[in-house]
Amino acid sequence: MKQKHRFPSRPVNPPNPPCQGGERAPSPDKGRLGGVAFIPYDSRLTALARENRKNPTPAEQKIWREVLRSRQFAYYKFLRQKPIDRFIVDFYCSELRWVIEIDGESHAETTARDEERTKILNAHGLSVIRYSNAEVMQNIEGVYRDLLLRIE
Repeated sequence: MKQKHRFPSRPVNPPNPPCQGGERAPSPDKGRLGGVAFIPYDSRLTALARENRKNPTPAEQKIWREVLRSRQFAYYKFLRQKPIDRFIVDFYCSELRWVIEIDGESHAETTARDEERTKILNAHGLSVIRYSNAEVMQNIEGVYRDLLLRIE
């Protein structure tokens, strides 16, 4: 059974409204018609990204199922485990140019590496939004509200 998000939100117009005849405009992902420029990635990461999608962490699974999946967050399309440059990001939305990263306990020890990663992603015109595992697992409503505030 398909789960719908349980978070209240203000009505938001779809960013990719239907065209004449009810069809949606082409996705802006990967630089398609009307979209953003293609962001390069290391093609060797594709198989690893696919494996990561099959084995999400509990926090990644929670935010995906309850907030980001199936355009349930304000009609925006998010992808999981997306290769960008030389990284695999947890979640990516081409329309918003957002990368959402869920940081586990190991990230406390790698802040310099995370800062460098953020700089590189920012250079591609992407905004990096970080949440800890604890935030997602214990306060998913707060994460949802924070994301809503960011699109206003």
